[in-house]
Amino acid sequence: MTKIFVTGLKVEAEIGVYAHEKDRAQPLVVDVELDVPTAGASRLADTVNYETIGESARAIVAEGHIQLVEDFAERLARACLADGRVMRARVRVEKPLALAPHAAAAGVEITVVRG
Repeated sequence: MTKIFVTGLKVEAEIGVYAHEKDRAQPLVVDVELDVPTAGASRLADTVNYETIGESARAIVAEGHIQLVEDFAERLARACLADGRVMRARVRVEKPLALAPHAAAAGVEITVVRG
């Protein structure tokens, strides 16, 4: 099994349940890890292109306001599983401004397994 990963992906999202979070973008920092059976891959077509992770994250954000970080993480994990070769997707989303200045970030980590 190969682990394909992206760490520290930054996206600006309209996200949150509080009034002060409506109609304004704030940063998210995203880590994604995928388990893909690609041993011996020698061509990009043989594996999952990690650029698609960033594309998926930006597409989800472009759909409009998101209430919960959990929802964003779940949608991104499901987007990763859209590639039938992905057996497991782990998505960690940090919201750096959530508890500022008292904490560096708050967030969520989810794991979705095919099957």
